[in-house]
Amino acid sequence: MEKQEKKTNAPGQQRECPCHHKATPRSGRELTLLQNRIKRMVGQLGGISKMLDDNRYCGDILMQVAAVESALQSFGYLVLQSHLETCVVEEVQKGNTQVIEEAVELIKRLK
Repeated sequence: MEKQEKKTNAPGQQRECPCHHKATPRSGRELTLLQNRIKRMVGQLGGISKMLDDNRYCGDILMQVAAVESALQSFGYLVLQSHLETCVVEEVQKGNTQVIEEAVELIKRLK
């Protein structure tokens, strides 16, 4: 994984976190799939906002919240699978076994 770091020179501003970029780009199909899922979730969130504006029943809103949470978790698992199959494998092949520890921490965060 390539690392690039952005620095700010303005007084009082902190340095941003290092950015990681995939060595192997996502396929067009994978990117489309992930973008479509994001768009669906954004639409669901907009629907929840409208439900609030319409003073809808709390239970109905909570059902939509659960649907968005489930969709987001599924999205995260797809990204994790891709990460394990590409980024992690590539780094291990280069001899960087520390990427396994990073992957385990990412898995813990997704639960």
